[in-house]
Amino acid sequence: MNNSNESQCLIFSHRGASLEATENTPWAFDRSLTYCIDGIETDVQLSRDGIPVLWHDRFLDKIARPNQRIDDFDFADLCRLHLPESFSRNKTNARIMGLEEFVHSYHARAQLLIEVKNRPWDQGTGRHELKMRHCMDLAKRFGSLNGVRGISISSFNLDSLAYAHDYSGECPLIYNSEELVGSDQIEDFFQNTTFIAGLCLPIENLNQTNVSTLRSLDKTIATYTCNKDEHISRALRFGVDILITDDPQRAITLRG
Repeated sequence: MNNSNESQCLIFSHRGASLEATENTPWAFDRSLTYCIDGIETDVQLSRDGIPVLWHDRFLDKIARPNQRIDDFDFADLCRLHLPESFSRNKTNARIMGLEEFVHSYHARAQLLIEVKNRPWDQGTGRHELKMRHCMDLAKRFGSLNGVRGISISSFNLDSLAYAHDYSGECPLIYNSEELVGSDQIEDFFQNTTFIAGLCLPIENLNQTNVSTLRSLDKTIATYTCNKDEHISRALRFGVDILITDDPQRAITLRG
């Protein structure tokens, strides 16, 4: 029988059920929901004309378009880029998805963790800020609807999160970090960033001391990416709030 900490840990699919379907597509999200997950984590980039779309990398080699970039296409063109037929029998669901459609389709079915991918090629162009405004506006709009499960915004870019807080402080902001490895660093970090609601750490940096420190600060604890049994069990044992995994079926089974 699971202890109370394990049972309270929320399972989030990492870009959908990305071991079974092409990540960040309706196909992957729908597949992950068949396992009764608690939430979905996804990534946001911008199309050439500044519309937020779900995509992790800059290049489109994952859909057999090497040397082509997500920001080479306007949003309408991206929506028509179906995956190669061999990837899926359902071409309607095997496609690049806009952020607004994603939030509209899934906000009442699962909690949403939207990671804003702020890449070096966007710096100095205002696109970082544009991504955040889009995300915060959608979170505010759909967060006010009845039945919403919860929407949080995350990023590895602290400046972007600070901008989001100044723009609209109504949505929980999660800082993704590989550098904060000790409790002293975590305490120092939150002394100057009280607006950050929680921390998302790689599973390798998760330990009891860090967990205790974050609990004492009343911060959300998330960890990524937990695919092996030992990693999932470790996150469950520490009682994290959010466990992000490519293998939601495995995580749900281990949680019980």
